Amino acid sequence: MTVEFKIANRSIHPEQLLSCLAGYQMLPNLVQAILVDDAIAQIVCTEDEKAAACQQFYTQNQLEEEAARQAWLNQYGMTPEQLEALATRELRIEKFKQETWGGKLESYFLQRKSSLDKVIYSLIRVKDPGIARELYFRISEGEQPLSELARDYSQGVEAQTDGLIGPVELSVPHPVLAQILASSQPGDLAPPTQVGEWVVLVRLERFMPAQLDDAMRSRLLHECFQTWLNEQLAQVDLHAIQHPPTVSVAP
Repeated sequence: MTVEFKIANRSIHPEQLLSCLAGYQMLPNLVQAILVDDAIAQIVCTEDEKAAACQQFYTQNQLEEEAARQAWLNQYGMTPEQLEALATRELRIEKFKQETWGGKLESYFLQRKSSLDKVIYSLIRVKDPGIARELYFRISEGEQPLSELARDYSQGVEAQTDGLIGPVELSVPHPVLAQILASSQPGDLAPPTQVGEWVVLVRLERFMPAQLDDAMRSRLLHECFQTWLNEQLAQVDLHAIQHPPTVSVAP
């Protein structure tokens, strides 16, 4: 007997469900969730960790009362076991991240550090090379401060902040600017440099080296996890999931 379920005036057969998910752009999210749940299936939490995670989830979602939890289960068609799995999911993901990449984090940080360092810098950008040279000499000779000239001449949004930008990570500015800033000392004013359609003057004001603190550890663990997840997703053929090969049965 073929089982179907009805939503509004539409009857949906089980074999149509994947097509529906794909049509509503929900299939990639389902596949991603399954990949993650498969990865964390063997992650063990203590009873105390489970209790704390569940309590936090209940508090965040106003589910402290049994009636509220039952209404939640009815609303989402979940079992109590599924609710507990959902409540502890983030904890198990964090434990998976730590177990998988925690021991490699220092070397990964060193690989990424050059783009994680932050800078504060001053910028003037114009389109006329002659004006750029004139401004460079005025600043170099101390005739006018860069902030004043940026306010009067710069053609970007930095004119509103007297040319000052940052703090930003070195991965944010244009690669040419980033290279100049990375090799400068605070106070160094680089000569006029062509960057795309602009001629720029840039001066490093402050260099702020990245630190492997708790916040950075959490960020880098998430980066590693997201890279892994993207690689897993890339190996999944969503079309094949929707259209599995038919198997013919000999009479």
